[in-house]
Amino acid sequence: MKTLRVSDTEVRVGRFDELADPGCREFSIGDGDWPFRGFVIRQGDDIFAYQNFCVHVGHPLNWSPNRFLTKDGAAIICASHGATYEIETGHCFAGPGFGKSLRKVAVTVRDGVVFVSGPNSM
Repeated sequence: MKTLRVSDTEVRVGRFDELADPGCREFSIGDGDWPFRGFVIRQGDDIFAYQNFCVHVGHPLNWSPNRFLTKDGAAIICASHGATYEIETGHCFAGPGFGKSLRKVAVTVRDGVVFVSGPNSM
């Protein structure tokens, strides 16, 4: 599902109940060559959002669309070097970037719809 721009800093990512549990969906905020890119993760009744930016080398975490989780769905993983992050906090607990954290993105669920707010509104 394509993200829908609500304002310059907020986008509609999709319906909460459309996300797998656990599941992820990418989004971008802004236009041009360098929009802000991130992803949301559903885990049970909770939703988390982070910037799609590896703390180790600065490239996107995923190679395939909407693929950010380990095979068992228990953690976020960087496809390049295997850095592993806690879903709830974004804290890197294994691999390159150990001890650093992903940048959190403001996320809300309103009327069953997931919205994220970009870096200028956090």
